[in-house]
This record gives sequence, structure tokens and C-alpha cells, in this order.
Amino acid sequence: MADGQMTAAAFLVAELRRARARRGWSQEELAKAVNYSPSMVSAVELGQQPPTAKYLELLDRALDTGGLFSRMSTELVSLDRAQVWLRGGRAIETQAQSLRWYEPLHVPGLLQTEAYARAVFEAGSLLEPDEVDRRLADRMERHEILYSDRPPKITAVIDEVVLRRQAGDRKTMCDQLLYLARVTTEHPRVRVLVVPASAGEHPGFGGPFILAVLSDGSQLAYLDSQIRGQEFDRPQDLHRLQRVWETVLGEALPPQESTKLMREVAESWS
Repeated sequence: MADGQMTAAAFLVAELRRARARRGWSQEELAKAVNYSPSMVSAVELGQQPPTAKYLELLDRALDTGGLFSRMSTELVSLDRAQVWLRGGRAIETQAQSLRWYEPLHVPGLLQTEAYARAVFEAGSLLEPDEVDRRLADRMERHEILYSDRPPKITAVIDEVVLRRQAGDRKTMCDQLLYLARVTTEHPRVRVLVVPASAGEHPGFGGPFILAVLSDGSQLAYLDSQIRGQEFDRPQDLHRLQRVWETVLGEALPPQESTKLMREVAESWS
């Protein structure tokens, strides 16, 4: 529900359950028909997991709906202000096999030092101190993902301006950039590349985004904003962001040159 009214996403979930029931299938029988696990079917019907475009395509085929649910997802659910199954950035990071992360504004959250993250949250004094502390604790806790048993493979591309825009004091910047250089050379699952200022204008100017491959093999895009994050899995949206990713990746310096630039700019902050 949003503002006391049923959202299109909630309606879609309810109709998925009704369609299965009308066919007389259990969740296990539907799972077999669409080649997904029963737990996935259950999570979708509880609104805990978003039905991917592929899932709905197979379900439409199995239930002979003429593509009804795929159209509902594409044309109605995308208009919701509050989709029932939105994971949020933290859940996406936890579920991801890989993350391709473009960030032109600041160091990606999973790679921020505590002092740098605090400076980001305290900027402009817009947040109350207790809210800063809450967000900071959450961000630092999320770093455990990098050192879990199965950390995601992270490829982060940042613009050079990120290295040169001050957040906190000069020591904060120096420590942050040295940490970036260290993690990209020492962590086997993390690579950080820098788009040099000399690259000029490129499609990444449209804003930051994350392309995630989740543990079930599905793909998802995540765009953060001042108000809330947005998640996309429509093929056309993913294709567009993949093209942007390929472009900014092509503009980035090679790994060794990126790391060298991080260390050089860190030295200028010391």
C-alpha cells in the first residue's frame, strides 16, 4: 500500500497468486512449469522478491495469458512510487555476484573510509547528528560484504574530480585515496578505475548508477538519488545503462595508471 491505496506492484502480486490458483497449481507446480525454485515463487507472491522480466515471460507462457503480466510490469508497475518488492541498495549489495559501479560525484559507499563517509553525511549540516551516526554505522557495517565468504566482484569507475573534491579535512582525503589505491591492488575482487579529467564530456555525466548481477543470475540496475533509490530490470533500461558503462569504462585509465593517479593525488592532499 502507498498513501492507503493499493499500488500497481501489489495488484500484480495479487493477480499472480489468483492466476496460479485458477489454474489449480500449487507453488511447487508453478515453479516446475517456469523452471524456478518454489522458494522464488513464494517470495514473489509474498512481495519479497521482484518478478524479473524473464520470470514473467515464462509465467505468461505457462499460464497462456498472452503476455498480460509482462505488460502489467512494464506499463503499470514502473509508474509506482512505492513498489512492494524494492530491495534497497544494501540488499542488492548483499545479493550480488558482481557490481559494476559508476560514480562521478564521490567515492562509492562500499569503498569509503569512516572519516570520508562522515564528511559526506555531515555536508551542509542537513542531517541531525543522530541521523549522521545511524547512516555512518550502516555504511561501515555494509563494508563487511567485501570480506564475506563470497564477496561480490566489484568494478568501480570514478571520475578524477572525485579524487580532487575535498570531503572532510586534507588528512581525510589523503587517507581515503590511499585506501582506494590499496584496496584495488590488494583485494582480489575489487578494481577501481579513474576517468581522467582530460577525457572531457562523456555519457556518464548523466549520473551515477550500479549494474548488478544477483545470486540467481538476474540483472538489475540501481540509481540512487537525494530522495530514494530506483531499481530497474527492463531489458531496454539495462541495455541503455550497459552502453553507458561500456563508454565510461573505455574512457577510464588502465588499472596501474588509475592506481598511480590515486597515489599522486593522495600525496597532494598530505
